[in-house]
Amino acid sequence: MGLRDGLKYLERGAKSAHLARARLMRGAASRDAVHAFAAEMRNSIAHVPLIRIGGKGDGGYLLPDDLSGIRHCFSPGVSTTADFEDQIARDYGIRSYLADASVETAPLQNPMFEFDRKFLGTHCDATFTTLSAWVLDKLEETRDDDLLLQMDIEGAEFDVLIESDSALLRRFRIMVIEFHGMERVFERYSLPLIRAMFAKLHRDFALVHLHPNNCCGIAQYRDAAIPRVFEATYLRRDRLAAMVASGPITLPHPDDHRNVPANPELIMPEMWWRT
Repeated sequence: MGLRDGLKYLERGAKSAHLARARLMRGAASRDAVHAFAAEMRNSIAHVPLIRIGGKGDGGYLLPDDLSGIRHCFSPGVSTTADFEDQIARDYGIRSYLADASVETAPLQNPMFEFDRKFLGTHCDATFTTLSAWVLDKLEETRDDDLLLQMDIEGAEFDVLIESDSALLRRFRIMVIEFHGMERVFERYSLPLIRAMFAKLHRDFALVHLHPNNCCGIAQYRDAAIPRVFEATYLRRDRLAAMVASGPITLPHPDDHRNVPANPELIMPEMWWRT
């Protein structure tokens, strides 16, 4: 999410700010539940060597230095940026499948790209496809269980991750996901669903990096704070033994950069990562 999308996000939030505050006062999650979720996030953290892929601005991400052997990347939500996909094609020979119904074509022309003008969602029609149908369409019956997922789909990631079964997700060695609307962890009825979705991920994946997107600020309620939008990098747990680095994890990482250069940097609150 860049500056333009961030402004739209904040505009929508401003319009409903009074309603949201009133709803939260009536239906706030308990302090204990929020802190329990934060503890679950901390318990999923692993320290591994990271490299930056995709440049220094929006669209660049930190990944485990474990890309050798990956042949296919699925990248929904490309919008106007494909620096990430361009670099993994050039440096690692990884073919990328891109999907985004909001644009007519991929932002870069590359023989290693294949673009579909569709959104990722929970059903298949002329506009949407599911992650499972998309992977099956591109790989057919090829059994490749070392895929890469880079997903920035403006809030639809929750629906997609809930709809996708764990066996499909385990086919991805590395996943980089931008999570939106995370202020909902402070809502009584949203938090259990969010916790369940993250628990599904953390059974098979370790959380190896967190980076707040500085487009949209920090949400705070009582003694807890969380970025409204943040990027999370996951590594499948069977890869950890050969990757784990010594010493504690530190955030921000030296290779982190602001998504929106004009905005102040955001720091990930320690309650979500410091063990």
